[in-house]
Amino acid sequence: MPEDPRRRLPSVSRLLTLTGLPANRLWVDLIERVLAKERQRLTLGGRPEGEAQLAVEVRALADATGPGLREVLNGTGVIIHTNLGRAPLSELATRMAAQAAQGYSDLEFDLASGERASRQDHLGHLITLVTGAEAAVVVNNNAGAVFLALTALAQGREVVISRGELVEIGGSFRVPDIMAASGARLVEVGTTNRTRLADYERAIGPETAALMRVHPSNFEMRGFTEQADPVALAELAHSHRLLMIDDLGSGSLLPVPGEPEVASRLRQGADVVTFSGDKLLGGPQAGVAIGRRDVIERLKRHALYRALRPDKMAVAALRATLWQSLVEPDALPVRRMLEADPARLRALAQRLGRLLKVRGVTASLVPKGGVAGGGSLPGVELTGWAVAIDPSPQSASRVQARLRQGRVALLVQVEDGMIVVDVRTLPETRLAEVADILARSLLSKEA
Repeated sequence: MPEDPRRRLPSVSRLLTLTGLPANRLWVDLIERVLAKERQRLTLGGRPEGEAQLAVEVRALADATGPGLREVLNGTGVIIHTNLGRAPLSELATRMAAQAAQGYSDLEFDLASGERASRQDHLGHLITLVTGAEAAVVVNNNAGAVFLALTALAQGREVVISRGELVEIGGSFRVPDIMAASGARLVEVGTTNRTRLADYERAIGPETAALMRVHPSNFEMRGFTEQADPVALAELAHSHRLLMIDDLGSGSLLPVPGEPEVASRLRQGADVVTFSGDKLLGGPQAGVAIGRRDVIERLKRHALYRALRPDKMAVAALRATLWQSLVEPDALPVRRMLEADPARLRALAQRLGRLLKVRGVTASLVPKGGVAGGGSLPGVELTGWAVAIDPSPQSASRVQARLRQGRVALLVQVEDGMIVVDVRTLPETRLAEVADILARSLLSKEA
């Protein structure tokens, strides 16, 4: 009679040793749950797993139940990677956020007068200095900024927008959905590819509160297209005593090819402009609304603002990011990666290749086009370099999956059966660590 495979399951202590976990109640309970699930699977006739695979499952669960997020090294070349937290913060922004988190601060306290103050005071001056706006308000993300603007300025009334600008942002969240939730009534004009000034003018009626533009930052439209001139559109709104709302999405405070600067939309006549803090600005997750003082004050006074306001870490990190955009923009990681010199990226890829060779892995140097990501700069491919590795006899997808399972995960791309590692989005100081992670996965005896 064959031996019951359940008797060959590793012990709790053995799995603790294999995974390197301490013998505390949390990890012991977790391992016992994994073993109980495996016993049940074997009872139903499942094929036995080896102890190494069970250890991988335990480690994955341990990572999922640990006190922090898993660290990821980004070798994809996607700079503003939405799934990886978008923009990496600068050293200064990180330090200021940690300082705000670890102790008390003057978040809503005026140290000079001893009276209560507003957290917006820490950001408003810098934002208006950078953009030239009369006033500004910051909330927790750009969808929140758009939602607040529509709710405070157009609830129960109509907002006119081009059909070609009814975009969908990340997570299947669409502009029409935001508008509907705000209580504003959407009025679509024009066609998908062509909307003229006259289309907006015909749609204006007694219930119209605003005209709205949405910058299609996550796609581009070419060919037989037409858009209303932004200055003429703002003049049309003001001639009918309407507001001009402009959502830029990504939002760039500094010149970036292919992306309008935030300040330019104010000069074109917008009453309120909204944009993200964690995309091209390179800061923490935040949404910023700037514009006329009386309009921004309506946003600040609305009850919804309190539900959307940023926390102290975001305020501290955004303030540092805004300051650096004025005095040392090269210190912002997103900007450094966007403007990286292809020659320097080639040298970094060569260095990674040499580090891999020392570890017994052969890699070739290949040109690689990076992208901004995060719904920014659609169609813009950045010139760069990567290393390509033939994972044979293993499959590239199997190696790619294994790279995601380490204590520090490494994300790479698979192209034509090759593992491709883009150096643009990797920290230069950690290339040796990247080489170690790659070598361990590629030279593993596990099939």
